[in-house]
Amino acid sequence: QGEMARVPELALLAERFDLKLVTIADLIRYRRRTEQLAHKVAVAQLPTKYGQFVAHAYRSDVDKSEYVAFTMGDVENGEPVLVRIHSSCVTGDLLDSLRCDCGDQLHQSLQMIADDGRGVLLYIEQEGRGIGLVNKMRAYELQDQGADTLDANEQLGFKADLRDYGIGAQILTDLGLKKLRLMTNNPAKKAGIEGFDLEIVETVALQTDPNPHNIRYLETKRERMGHTLPHATLPPPDTERK
Repeated sequence: QGEMARVPELALLAERFDLKLVTIADLIRYRRRTEQLAHKVAVAQLPTKYGQFVAHAYRSDVDKSEYVAFTMGDVENGEPVLVRIHSSCVTGDLLDSLRCDCGDQLHQSLQMIADDGRGVLLYIEQEGRGIGLVNKMRAYELQDQGADTLDANEQLGFKADLRDYGIGAQILTDLGLKKLRLMTNNPAKKAGIEGFDLEIVETVALQTDPNPHNIRYLETKRERMGHTLPHATLPPPDTERK
């Protein structure tokens, strides 16, 4: 009929004639494993309240997106390195929003790296689990009307999580890392960077205190996304001492 065949029809055709079926997603994954798709454009010293970091700025050759890896200490000696791959969150990281735990995780990660004396925090532009800042505000509006964080994204026509860690994994490799102590509660993040010549020797959980504004968000991540979080319970209200 002159229409483009879809994957299900192509899969049947491949099975019938014993053909290999390669999708665009397969090609992208292959390129990320075999080609250097991001290049370093700057290195600068960055003193912080957590100590002295070195900022390594990268730009993607695919879509010109920007990444910055903040390193402390020697991360190239072959020993396991404490690593946080942090997706940008303007509301949480910059404005201390109480709707999420992103800002708390960011600062907890920096403190843990400082306490260890070495480590990497890789900051990636993936606002709102990859949907962008404005769409995140649209998702917040739906959450205000009763949707949870996953359903809100899906009601807007997005997958629950659009983040990709392939180029981020390439950057970690370019920095000389081989073995990671990955700071995350998200099992998808671990799966997203395995297979890029990086060995995750330990998963380090990040535990933050819930508040009335993010308790449902945390429960959704635990129940529906498989995050390694305890049941989110609020602390008892402060009582005035008599």
